[in-house]
Amino acid sequence: MDISDLRKKIDEIDEELVRLINERAKCALEIGKIKGKNEKSIFAPEREKQVMAAVLKRNRGPLSDASLGAIYREIISACRALEKPITVAYLGPAGSYSHIASILKFGESTEFLPVNTIPDVFSAVEHNEANYGVVPVENSTEGVVSHTLDMFLLSDLRICAEIYAPISHNLLSAGTDITQIKRVYSIAQAIAQCRNWLATHLPGVEILEVSSTAKAAKMCEGYPTSAAVASSLAAKEYGLNVLAEGIEDNPHNKTRFLVIGYSKPEPSGNDKTSIVFSVPHKAGSLYHALKVFDEAKINLTMIESRPTKQMPWEYVFFIDFQGHEEEEHVKEALAKLKSIALFVRVLGSYPEAE
Repeated sequence: MDISDLRKKIDEIDEELVRLINERAKCALEIGKIKGKNEKSIFAPEREKQVMAAVLKRNRGPLSDASLGAIYREIISACRALEKPITVAYLGPAGSYSHIASILKFGESTEFLPVNTIPDVFSAVEHNEANYGVVPVENSTEGVVSHTLDMFLLSDLRICAEIYAPISHNLLSAGTDITQIKRVYSIAQAIAQCRNWLATHLPGVEILEVSSTAKAAKMCEGYPTSAAVASSLAAKEYGLNVLAEGIEDNPHNKTRFLVIGYSKPEPSGNDKTSIVFSVPHKAGSLYHALKVFDEAKINLTMIESRPTKQMPWEYVFFIDFQGHEEEEHVKEALAKLKSIALFVRVLGSYPEAE
């Protein structure tokens, strides 16, 4: 076959693809009507995970799983928007890593709402300005984002899903000469993740903390002696030059983000549950609390303590573990924990991200 024959075949395949994608969309519309009658959530992360897993299992190439996954993410996003448009709040402005994580989870066929702070993300969902919010919770290099954990002590929102996003930092500027940089802006976590690179390549340069990487990029517009540690998306968003790529000290740097809202995903078969609890202030209390998970053979994936901010030296404990709150062995473990803890709150059960 020559090029014209192959192009003709591609045209025929495209025609069939368009027909089938629209058939899929019609099914999504009908599902949306049923969900509306039953007052079910439009965003069903457990179902979307199953769909994506089935698609990638069938993939025989030459497209990579990443490429096919990106295509299907947008198909799912477009079909979800047909069921009912949703708004997702994130820590902005546009071009932040929270923005990138939001796109990775919800796709481009979503209305995104940038807000100024992590508490503002919670507030936007609580006040129905957004259906869901996306917040960072921990980084593989710098650990937990304490502001996010603390907000769960003040909010009734639940965790509906999680996202692991690779974080690659870049040095951005309106200028083109790195030797002319006099100050660097970024969020504290990003500065910490690039500490060695900044000390080696920009010794003596003033480092200034701001509320987000995207805000740092925005502040550099029109100032060639200023630079930001931010994403490549922020460079495009604000018309900046990339003076250096991949400046994070750990090349495997990732951040875990949470999707917050009011919905309760059903079990997917591969889930994670997050809880917060406190125990009596006496010897052995935490040991006995954690022992219930060992007895139930439940694997803990994170444990973090935070001060209660009500009494000095008293703490609450945040735990993530594998399993769904509807599974019997998880129910039994939580019941035992409630019998010995001062309080226990389930923050959410949701599909475990890859």
